[in-house]
Amino acid sequence: MSVNEALDPKASAQTPEDWQPKILVFACNWCTYAGADLTGLSRLQYPATVRILRVPCSGRVNPQFVIKAFQKGVDAVLVCGCHPGDCHYTTGNYYTRRRFLLMRRLMEYIGLEPERLQARWISAAEAPKFQQVITEVTEQIRALGPNRKLRDVQWQQWNS
Repeated sequence: MSVNEALDPKASAQTPEDWQPKILVFACNWCTYAGADLTGLSRLQYPATVRILRVPCSGRVNPQFVIKAFQKGVDAVLVCGCHPGDCHYTTGNYYTRRRFLLMRRLMEYIGLEPERLQARWISAAEAPKFQQVITEVTEQIRALGPNRKLRDVQWQQWNS
């Protein structure tokens, strides 16, 4: 039994068939968060294992937040913002795009599947697109399996 299973009794009780990926969504306050809200108001269904964290702008998502999320056991991170050119802070989503490309290279370097980090542009009026993106990402991550890479490294260092 691993340290993670010892600390989290629910983790050891789950079989691979009923495992559900934990996905953290960093959602832009102005566009994607409003789109997620509209998804709920429209009663569109998406996987319940998704956690949405509202940020002022997708450009404010620090790469350290992404790494910390993976260390805490998240299986995937989705950064969502306004469409390029529509950012309420003018250039925030351009910074997001650059950071996203660098973070994916970093993930490959440390041995994490780059598919675990995704960026999408979803406006406030695109509730069906939000539902579709969340469902697609959940299915992609379910196919990859649980994220154990950074969690295992963290626990190995802690127990040394």
